[in-house]
Amino acid sequence: MVNRWRWVRGLLGLAIVVYAIRMVARNWATVEQSPIEWRISMLPIVGSLALVLVTYAILVESWRRMVAGWGARIAWWPAARVWVISSMGKYLPLKFWTIAGMAVLGREAGVPAGVATTAAVVLQVVSIGTGALVVALTGSAALEAVTPGAWLGLAALIGLATACLVVVLWPRPLNWLLRRLGRDGDLRAPAAAAVATGVLANAAAWVGYGIALSWLARGVFAEVALTVPAAIAAFTASYLAGFLFLLAPSGLGVRESVFVLLTQGALGPAQAAALAVVSRIGMTIADLLAAAPFVLARRKTGVTT
Repeated sequence: MVNRWRWVRGLLGLAIVVYAIRMVARNWATVEQSPIEWRISMLPIVGSLALVLVTYAILVESWRRMVAGWGARIAWWPAARVWVISSMGKYLPLKFWTIAGMAVLGREAGVPAGVATTAAVVLQVVSIGTGALVVALTGSAALEAVTPGAWLGLAALIGLATACLVVVLWPRPLNWLLRRLGRDGDLRAPAAAAVATGVLANAAAWVGYGIALSWLARGVFAEVALTVPAAIAAFTASYLAGFLFLLAPSGLGVRESVFVLLTQGALGPAQAAALAVVSRIGMTIADLLAAAPFVLARRKTGVTT
C-alpha cells in the first residue's frame, strides 16, 4: 500500500512538472509573437527570480513558525520541502491539493497532520487578507477605475480574514458552539506571535512579488512605465483573483486577464499582455527552481517524492 501511494505521488509530481514546463514553453511561444520592442537584461531578470525565491523562504519560515505556534517543531529545511512541494499542487485544478500536500508531507516530517493543515489554512486566510489590504493601499484607484465598486470586495476580504483570525486567536465562542451542537469543541489557539509573524511575512511577500515584477519588466522591455506600487497592486490583485477562481490551475487565464486590465493604462494593451505572460513564465521557473533541490535529493536516496 505504501509503495502504491509513493507511485501515485510520483506520477502526480511528474504530471505537475510536465504541466509547468509545457506552460513555460507555450507562454514563451506567445511572447515571441508579441509585437514588442524587447531588450533583454539578465541582471534584473536574475534579481527578479532571486527575490521571488527569497520571498518563498520568508513564507516557509512563516509556516514553520505557525506550526510552532501550535507546539509542533520542524527544522527549516524539512519545512521548506513540505511548503515547496505541496505548493506545486496549485498547478492542479481546484485548490485543496496544496492543503492536502501540507498534511501528508507534514506528517512525514513529524508534524501532526491536523497542525500542518490548520497552519496552512490559517496562512491562506492571512494571505488573502493581507493581499486585499496591500491592493487597497497601492492600487485601489486603478482597480476602481476598471471595476467600480471593487473596494467593497477588498473590504469584504479584509473583514472576513480579520474575523477568521479573531476566531483562531480566541476560539472559546466557537468551542462553546461546537459543544452545543454535540461536536468536539476543543480547538486551541496558536501563539499570537506566530499569527503576527504570518501577517507580516505575507504582507512582505506581496510587496516582494511586486518589486520582483517591476525588476522583471525592466529586464525584458526597452522602455517600461510601470511604477513599483502599480506593480505590487497588479501582481497582488491578479494573483488573488486567480486563487479565488477555484477551477483554474494556478489561476491560469484569470490572473492574466486581471493583470492586463490593471496595467494596460500605463503600459498599453500589447505590453501589458506580454508582461502578464512573461510574469507567468518567471513565476513558473521560480517554482521549478525551488522544487528542484528537494526532488533531486529524494531521487538520489531512491525515494519517490
